Amino acid sequence: MTVDEPPSRLIHDARNTAVWPIRPEHFITPANAFFTRSHGTIPRIDPATWRLEVDGLVDRPASFSLEELLRRFPRREVTATLVCAGLRRAELLSAGPLPGELPWGPEPASTGRWAGIALGDVLLAVGVSERARYVELTGLDEVEREDARFGFGGSIDLAKALGPEVLLAHELEGDALPTVHGFPLRTVVPGWIGARSVKWLGRITLSAEPSANYFQSRAYRLQREADPRNPRDVSAGVALTEVPLNAVIIEPAAGRVVAAGRVRVRGWAMGSGGRPLRQVELSADDGHRWMAAHLTSRGPDWTWGFWEAVLDLEPGERTLVVRATDTAGRVQPATVAETWNVKGYNNNAWHRVTVQVE
Repeated sequence: MTVDEPPSRLIHDARNTAVWPIRPEHFITPANAFFTRSHGTIPRIDPATWRLEVDGLVDRPASFSLEELLRRFPRREVTATLVCAGLRRAELLSAGPLPGELPWGPEPASTGRWAGIALGDVLLAVGVSERARYVELTGLDEVEREDARFGFGGSIDLAKALGPEVLLAHELEGDALPTVHGFPLRTVVPGWIGARSVKWLGRITLSAEPSANYFQSRAYRLQREADPRNPRDVSAGVALTEVPLNAVIIEPAAGRVVAAGRVRVRGWAMGSGGRPLRQVELSADDGHRWMAAHLTSRGPDWTWGFWEAVLDLEPGERTLVVRATDTAGRVQPATVAETWNVKGYNNNAWHRVTVQVE
C-alpha cells in the first residue's frame, strides 16, 4: 500500500495495524488512508491460481476461480463504513484495565466504495440447505492462537449474508483491492463490526451453528464481567454483530488550545447497524445543556455522516460532548462505566473532548 501521509500522522504498532486521522472533507476515505487491522500474516496470493471453496450445508459444493466468479455473477457496488470493534477503547481504561488490548482512539473507521459480487448470489447458486443458519467466512492468512495455526474467520447470520448489501469485494475505489485490504477477494458486511468483513477470503461454509473459529468463539465477544480464573477469556460473552450507534468529535482534538469566542466543532456519526441518523447534539458544558448540530454530509445506508456546530466558548477548560440518535430510536449511554467490557469492544458512550479556551 502506498502511504502519502507523513509518517508522523500515521498511528501504528507492530501488529499489522495502521490508521490515519479522519478528515471531515473526506466522506469517502482515500484508499491509501483506509484503516487496516490484521491478526496474522498478510498473504501474497496469485489470483490466477486462487480458488474460493464453498461447502457445508449446500446442495452443490463448488470451487470458483476469480474469473469464474466475475463472469458468472452480476457486478454489485456498495458504499459502506467499516468500523473496528475496538473503536474508542482507550476511553474505557478510565473504568477498568484492558490487558493486552490495543488502546484505540476514535480513528479506526473508514468509508469506501466497494465493488464485487453479492454473497447472496453465490449462496443461491450453490443451493442453501434448510438446516443452514450461519455462513462461516475463512481467510487465507495465518494466525497463531493457543498453539494452533489457522486462517482468521468468523460467521454471520444467513439472513444477513443474503442481504444485497453484503459483497464479495474485489475492488476498492475503482481499483483492485490493495493486498493489505484482502486481495484478491474479501467480504464486506455493512453495518457489522469490521472483523466480520474477512479479508483474503478462501472458504465459505454454511452450517447450523456459529463458527468455531477462535475469532468468533473466543474473541470479538462482549462480556461485562471478567472470569476471575482467566480474566481475558470472553468465551462466555455474546458474539459481536452490528456496530452500535456512535458519534465522535474530531475537531478540535483533545488537549487543543483554542481561542475564546466562536469555535467550530466537527465530527462524524453513524446509526446502529449503519442505520440513518435522526439527530446529533453537542454540549459545551459536559452534557448539561445541548444544541443541535448540523449534518453537513449524509450518505446512504451503511455509512457515516459528518456534522458540525459553532459554539461560543468562554476562557477556561471546557469539556465538549457529542451524542446522537438514529432512526431506530437508539440513544447512546452517557458514561464509559455503562459500556466497559472485558475486551473493550463497541464503546459508544457520549464522546468527550476537553480543550483549553484562551
